[in-house]
Amino acid sequence: MDHIARIQQEWARERPDVDVGPQGVIGRLHRLAGHLTEQLCVVYRRYGLGEGEFDVLAALRRAGPPFERAPGELAAFTMVTTGAMTKRVDRLERDGLVTRRRSENDGRGRVVALTAAGRELIDRAFTEHMRNERRLVDELTPEEAAQLESLLATWLARFETPLRVETG
Repeated sequence: MDHIARIQQEWARERPDVDVGPQGVIGRLHRLAGHLTEQLCVVYRRYGLGEGEFDVLAALRRAGPPFERAPGELAAFTMVTTGAMTKRVDRLERDGLVTRRRSENDGRGRVVALTAAGRELIDRAFTEHMRNERRLVDELTPEEAAQLESLLATWLARFETPLRVETG
């Protein structure tokens, strides 16, 4: 009996009038997310990054040449507020991993871009990050992983609409 099953058993005893079944899914997902985040952060720390900084560098790298995005785009891609994004970009700029400049298309707008050092760092960190994720997913069989991915995609789609970022 795992931790969640024990909790469910105790609640079922104390509150038999309440359906504790959902705890089996939500509780295990919550605990698993904590374990996975802990394992992912080990790699980020090796490169002097937090989870948020890794996300910003990865979003810039995925943009393709010239590896830049507007701060609002970065916030949307990384699902944080613009205030939180500013703090992340401040730290990355201080470390020489990104630069900020005025947008050529909108004089009031700003653009955040990877520096050469930022690109080199995220390329190395991302390679190790993917090896780490492979190690974690390999705890499941390929069939289990495919089934879980499908279930999670279906469930997540009921909460989120696809992100469409306009460019241009």
